[in-house]
Amino acid sequence: MKEKNYRSLVKSISYRITGTITTFLISLLVTGEIKFALSIMSVDFVSKIAIFYFHERMWNNIKFGKIKETPNDYQI
Repeated sequence: MKEKNYRSLVKSISYRITGTITTFLISLLVTGEIKFALSIMSVDFVSKIAIFYFHERMWNNIKFGKIKETPNDYQI
């Protein structure tokens, strides 16, 4: 089954929200500065959405691990 582009985008965003919260918490823990942690989080969020989106689209074109769909002989 082929995925539509917008599905990959929504998956990218939901994944990044989780990752961005993690990045913020780690940055805050390491630096102790909210402003610095927020700036790291912002760059992380934007750049990794784009990277994940293109990664998903690339893998959608690779046949590895996919099974060819066969049409049903009949429909009910």
